[in-house]
Amino acid sequence: MPKPSKSRPARRSKRNAGTTKKRRRVVLNAGSGASPDSGLPEYFKSWRQIRVDIDPLAQPDLIANVSDLSAIPDGSMDAVWSAHCIEHLYLHEVPLALAEFRRVTAADGFACIIVPDLMAIADWIASDRLHETIYESASGPVTAHDMLWGFGPAIARGNLAMAHRCGFTPTLFLKHLNDAGFPEIVLRRRSNLELGALVLSQASDTEERRESLMLALSL
Repeated sequence: MPKPSKSRPARRSKRNAGTTKKRRRVVLNAGSGASPDSGLPEYFKSWRQIRVDIDPLAQPDLIANVSDLSAIPDGSMDAVWSAHCIEHLYLHEVPLALAEFRRVTAADGFACIIVPDLMAIADWIASDRLHETIYESASGPVTAHDMLWGFGPAIARGNLAMAHRCGFTPTLFLKHLNDAGFPEIVLRRRSNLELGALVLSQASDTEERRESLMLALSL
């Protein structure tokens, strides 16, 4: 192949440039809320984020109920992040949402789903601490009452979408994930009385890869 002329620098064709440029990975933030970073782990810092929320005031990229993500093509997301979202659905909508998460996730992708742990919250209720603060959030203190029925201050301001319409114990959460047909599921109990699930579109090659991903997502 002749070398390029010294007087004219070599140019890559657009076709070649397109094949060598690394594609930026995409994460779907389901139930993102209004925050620009939406609480995403540092792991997703270099990823492109698609924010989905039912509240127009959150100014998401897509206004939608997560039980219907038909505007998003099959397999177009490298990952789905859903933190404190699906408990805002009615229980019969949960399988629809999980099916949508699986549908939009790429064949080599994963989803991370976090919900309140009602089994752990029950200890606060049984010891008469329903209105005591469990942790401080960016929006203010969160109580067991908030984790059970939804964040009270937001609901008081008229944001009824913040109400919780269902809830999960570890066994019930795992049942819904299994029913959704994910090939691999890892469920962990987290601090702040949460359940965190990592679900993969295909089984991980090694336990080390799976554990590394769990660590990166703070699960």
